[in-house]
Amino acid sequence: MLTADEVVGVVAVFPTPSKPGAEKVLATDTVDLDETARLVEAVIQDGAGSIMALGTTGECATLSDEDYRKFVGCLLSTVRQRIPTFVGATALGSHEMVKRIRFVKEQGASATLLGIPMWQPATLDMAVQHFSDLSAAFPDFGIMVYCNARAFRFPFGVDFWQGIAQKAPTVMAAKFGQAQIIKEAVEATKGRVAFVSSNAGGLRLAKECPDNIKALWTICAGLNPAIALANAILAKDWAKGDEIAADMAWAGEPSHEYHKPEIFASFNIQVNRVVMEASGYCKPGPIRPPYIYDTMPKEYYDGCWESGKRWAQLQEKYAYVKAQPVGGGES
Repeated sequence: MLTADEVVGVVAVFPTPSKPGAEKVLATDTVDLDETARLVEAVIQDGAGSIMALGTTGECATLSDEDYRKFVGCLLSTVRQRIPTFVGATALGSHEMVKRIRFVKEQGASATLLGIPMWQPATLDMAVQHFSDLSAAFPDFGIMVYCNARAFRFPFGVDFWQGIAQKAPTVMAAKFGQAQIIKEAVEATKGRVAFVSSNAGGLRLAKECPDNIKALWTICAGLNPAIALANAILAKDWAKGDEIAADMAWAGEPSHEYHKPEIFASFNIQVNRVVMEASGYCKPGPIRPPYIYDTMPKEYYDGCWESGKRWAQLQEKYAYVKAQPVGGGES
């Protein structure tokens, strides 16, 4: 089973590339498999430490079962277990999650990215039991907890991590952004869980727990800036990290307003897809309904497009970097 120590460097967060017409409500066969395979090769060549697919940006909630299976098959047959790959299996209920986890495991995923069923908010006992049950069902297959408090209407607080440490032994990673509790979460899980936050968020976590935080995640808008930051984190070079984070803040400034929780909660997929499209790093294609671009205010779209263009400039600025192993520095 994949362990926390193997989650190092940059985790590339994938879209599920779509064909023209995927935004139509009657569309079928929407996955662009050629772009999926091309993007896998690109992120591996560029130094991704691992891949995370089929979260919110990956449209896990909007894919038909047929498209889900096609995408997973293409993704994992292209990765060929060269780097760890987390594949999302969140669904409305545990029975469907079991089916999805079984499928991604058979296809060669390293672990699953897993949230909480989204129909009704879970209590603490429900949430811990959910991960405990799936840990017991798949005792040799790792789980990355998808800690999106607003989407799942659950806080993922210290008491949750205490329960996970006791009852869900296969939980080995978390997509996590709560810097205010990171020390308590690490202590509760005794280093068994790799807590992974986005870009500058990863730097904040690493400063709090420098011996435990070894990875960060970034969307597929170009990996070079994130790899430079991950290298600084691994080297514990906080001055260099602050410099790179400032560049990232500059790139994100045109879309900063749309990342505020009250807006981002409704436009998460759109915001990230526009940034990726504008960067030129990948071709995510149209979004599947109901979260289509036509529902996004033009000023949001324009701000995110400018952020994507700025991220492309950072991709060029940091073109010299290479991913480093634990303990390495920036080349």
